[in-house]
This record gives sequence, structure tokens and C-alpha cells, in this order.
Amino acid sequence: MTLRRGLLILALLTPGLGVILLMIGSVFYVAVMQSVGFYNLTGEDSFSLEHWRKVLDSKQFGRALSYSAYIAVVASIGSVAIAYPIAIWLRRPFRGSLVISALLKAPLFVPGLVASFLFLNVIAYHGIVNQLLMWIGITNAPIRLQNDRGAWGVVFLQLWKNMPFALLLLTGAVQSISDEVLDAARDLGAGGFDRFRKVIAPLTVQAMQASLIIIFIGAAGDFAFQVTAGPTNVQSMAQYMVFLKDSFGRWNQAAAVGLSLMVLALFGSLMLAFTARILSKSGKW
Repeated sequence: MTLRRGLLILALLTPGLGVILLMIGSVFYVAVMQSVGFYNLTGEDSFSLEHWRKVLDSKQFGRALSYSAYIAVVASIGSVAIAYPIAIWLRRPFRGSLVISALLKAPLFVPGLVASFLFLNVIAYHGIVNQLLMWIGITNAPIRLQNDRGAWGVVFLQLWKNMPFALLLLTGAVQSISDEVLDAARDLGAGGFDRFRKVIAPLTVQAMQASLIIIFIGAAGDFAFQVTAGPTNVQSMAQYMVFLKDSFGRWNQAAAVGLSLMVLALFGSLMLAFTARILSKSGKW
């Protein structure tokens, strides 16, 4: 009976799941083959690892890889760290909690490119922030905040955009915890932080992992924030891939960078999720 039910579920999922797997698989296949010399737009197809050698030997690739990993880690961990206390605060409804929750989740409905351009208007040389700094006397002239070398603009945009998503997942998980469990922990002498690391975090670890994985993958491959607000001294993996494609049509090397980005997104997000589970079980936050 169980086998029959499983086959029935598989048959029902096959049409939609098959199309998805076919599309993803075909794109992945072409990228792999193109990175080793096939599916060339010009010239003959032939197997070669020369494209991978050129990419891996490039200092620009190493900088792009480390930069994208840095942005992804900061965005995922930072978004979850900010969302957790807010989710705990909104756990019990109070007057105005629905309005506050809706306002906090509003960035989910703003496209990333639109958000980055609005942000640039705020931090531009003659933007609101510089005008405020000069008005209160902190600076005598506008200072450069756009495309800063420390990538703080990109980090801010990533947190602003991704924190509501983490909040959406964590709020439901936190609200599912019974009051009796938290009251019991409080009666046993656990403080606020102890209740979080020993009760709330272990019981909501799956929502935490989902948030970390999805945000890490999105931030690692982000292009809109990097182009508009990113630093000028380093490129992200997505920017570097487009650069290779646009400069003399180096599609094979661009495919190699794209595959490297996939590997970064996969293993980076899994490592974060694994670390979160280990820490939640041990309580060593």
C-alpha cells in the first residue's frame, strides 16, 4: 500500500517536476560542456581545460570569489541575527503588531534594482544623508558614500532586502513554540538569552537553516546591488562572469565562473546550515 501510494505521488509530481528538472539539467549541462570547450559560438568545438586554467589562475577570480562569499555570509547571518529578536518580540500579538509586521516585510515587494537606485539617491554626494550630516555640523562638505570600498552600501541593501524574508520564516517557527515550554524554562531559572539558545533556537533550527540557505544563495549570485551600489575596486562573481562574456566574448570562461558560483552557493549554504544545526544542538552560541 505504501509503495502504491509513493508511485501515485511520483506520477502526480512527474509533469511539473520533470519540466523543472529538464530545464535546470539542460542549463547545467550546457554550462559544464561550455566550460570545457564545447558549444562555442565561434570556432570549433574541442575538449580543453584551458578555460578553467585561465579562470583559476586569474587574481580577479580569487578576489571575486572571496568577495561574493563575504557578502553572502554577512547577508545571511546578519539577516537571521536581526530577524530573530524581532520575531520573538512579535510572537505575542499586541496593539499595532500587525502594522509593524507588515511594514517590516514591505521590502519583499520592492524589486532589488529599484531598491538600489532609491538607496543611491539617499547616499549620493548631494543625497539626504550628506545634507543631514552637513546640516548638523558633522561635515563641512559632502563625503563619498556611494560605491564605497568597504561594500557597506551592498551589505546594508542585502540586510534590508533579506531580513524580512528571514523574519517571515522565523516568525511562524517562533509562534509555534508552546507558551508552556518557555514558561517552564523561565521557572527553571533560564534568562532571556538562555531561553533563546537552549529552547527557541533548537526548536526553530529548520526555519533558521532555510533562511540561511536561501539568503546565502541569493546574495552570492546578486547582480543588481553590486552593479549599482557595489565597490569599484572589486567585482562579484556575477559581475566577473558578465565581464568575461562581454569582453571579447569569452563565453567558455564565463561558464567556468558560473559553475564556480554554483559550487560556492551550494557548499557555502550547506556549511552554514550544518553549522547552525550543530550550534543549536550544543547550545554554544
